[in-house]
Amino acid sequence: MLRGALVAVLALLASMTQAPAADYPDRSLRWVVAYPAGGGSDFLARTVAVRLSAQLGQPIVIDNRPGAATIIGAQQAAVAAGDGYTIFTADNGSLVFNPALYAKLPYKVADFAPIGLMARFPLILVSTPGSGFATVQAMIAAATADPTKVAFASPGAGGPHHLAMELLKARAGFEAQHIAYKGAAPAVQDVLSGQVPVMMLDTATALPHLAAGKLKALAVASHARLPRLPDVPTFKELGYDSVEVHAWQGLVVPVATPRSIRDRLTRELQAALADADVRKALTDFGLEITPGDGERMAAYIDAETTLWHALIRQRGLKLDQ
Repeated sequence: MLRGALVAVLALLASMTQAPAADYPDRSLRWVVAYPAGGGSDFLARTVAVRLSAQLGQPIVIDNRPGAATIIGAQQAAVAAGDGYTIFTADNGSLVFNPALYAKLPYKVADFAPIGLMARFPLILVSTPGSGFATVQAMIAAATADPTKVAFASPGAGGPHHLAMELLKARAGFEAQHIAYKGAAPAVQDVLSGQVPVMMLDTATALPHLAAGKLKALAVASHARLPRLPDVPTFKELGYDSVEVHAWQGLVVPVATPRSIRDRLTRELQAALADADVRKALTDFGLEITPGDGERMAAYIDAETTLWHALIRQRGLKLDQ
């Protein structure tokens, strides 16, 4: 009789652990985005969410939680219940840069379980036609002669646009003044108006200005030339090795989320990213689609951490001193 009772208990426990996956999802999901509505990260999430919602059969509500270098959104996601109903757009800012730039964070990388990579924004060094910097070499020569005479803008300290320039400075051996803004819009505006001569800019933001002739692309921080900008060289072609930087984004959930639900989300995410309409929308926007499961995302985070934490230490960068 004891054995029979034990078997019954084990069977009940097994059914309880399997139930969430069998019934999941039975209500709407919340997708936390640590950037404002209307930007590139928001566009990526909303585009994928439309297809993902159709596949899951439940609404997905985008919850924009911008501010504090993605810390606000990351904290919101980290403390959420691990039930599969909160998902989070994580990026190199939240999972790679912040842990090295801040001595104290209200979340840990270990608070999240990766679902999969989604896409990345290639970065371009841009100037204005009237800046006097028609080439990367001209900018570096001016900065080498007098670092106080060359400044670069970024949408915010500690983000991929800022750190891409820090990587170029380290590889090319020059210094320049960093001017951090609260968002891409004011940074781009000051570059367009000639207040700041150069900046690293993502393709989604840069392409309209490049097409209008208001910005000039000097080099791309990718391993190969971009299909949308075939005449713009890579930094490697110009003699600056290992200057490859992307603003990448992936999907994560609170670490307590059951593995069965995580596996379901991974499958559905990869299917959504394979959808022809989704791919066209993201590609037209200037994104590179980079599908990969949770294991690939975890390995990518490890590799990025090794690179960027070393650079951040070398450059002496800290944001909470």
